[in-house]
Amino acid sequence: MEFNDVIKQFSERILSLKDTITTEESTKMSLVVPLFQLLGYDVFNPNEFCPEYIADVGIKKGEKVDYAILENGQPNILVECKSCSEQLDKHSSQLFRYFGTSPAKFGILTNGIIYRFYTDLEESNKMDLVPFLEIDMANLKDSSINELKKFCKDNFDKDKIFSTAEELKYSSQIKNILTKQFESPTEDFVRFILADIYDGQKTQRIIEKFTPVVKRAFSSFVNEIVNSKISSALADDYDKDEESEPAIKEPASKIVTTEDEIESFYIIRGLLAGIVPVEDIVHRDTESYFGILYKDNNRKPICRLNLDARNKQLLIPDANKKFERIYIDSLNDLYKYKNRLIEVVKRYM
Repeated sequence: MEFNDVIKQFSERILSLKDTITTEESTKMSLVVPLFQLLGYDVFNPNEFCPEYIADVGIKKGEKVDYAILENGQPNILVECKSCSEQLDKHSSQLFRYFGTSPAKFGILTNGIIYRFYTDLEESNKMDLVPFLEIDMANLKDSSINELKKFCKDNFDKDKIFSTAEELKYSSQIKNILTKQFESPTEDFVRFILADIYDGQKTQRIIEKFTPVVKRAFSSFVNEIVNSKISSALADDYDKDEESEPAIKEPASKIVTTEDEIESFYIIRGLLAGIVPVEDIVHRDTESYFGILYKDNNRKPICRLNLDARNKQLLIPDANKKFERIYIDSLNDLYKYKNRLIEVVKRYM
């Protein structure tokens, strides 16, 4: 089985176990150690994966970090674990102290679900306060799996990881900022946008007036980029098919896929682009409705649309696959149901 598939399977296991795990020790044994085993480390060899690694801190002697990954007797990575019910924000100071007293280049703070990766980009031998990478094992993205793969025993190259950590750290923070502005533009962000397009005084009333406009424009801009990429990819695939296959005269079909249906497909793909790979979202037109499916599977409908009628309809399935009929005035109304559509697709992941 490929690494990506193994990790995704383990992610599903975490989701099934996390609510039954209540202690730090059970978190280690059920969630943390098995992950490092999947990364190729011999978790039963203390010369490679050392539990209770002694990291003396200042005048305190015998301070122990939960695990250290060793190479030639020296720690490369320190791992500090907390219970999966614990938030990590208040626990980084402990790893910070351990990091400064050891030759380890990387520190990992985890509760078995969230993994935060630290190094010393800002000051040598002093752990940064902000992680350069954070991976949520309960909500895995392909990009996160690719970064995790670098920490596999066979792939591990501390110099290479360190050289890319700075860009990864700041690009992650930039994406987080843009995500927050995408979901809820701040007053400063709205002022920044208006600086180049509005000559009048930016009063509080003007800021409040333009905030929803900025949000809709931002959303539309992102979706247009996604749709453009998708359209380009589909066009390339179509051209290749045209070149490789002889023309076959098809019998006339009663199914006519309209421009509105294709546009709705691109909108929904854009809404879900950050949740699942866009290629996993496909459409299938029928005589009675325009369907959008997860992984082209009839048993995994994301939604159905009826745009031919005077009263446009969006149908969203519940957990029992019963469809709720929602009347919409225009395709722009689809954006209102982003969270509902995300809930649907997450049920299939």
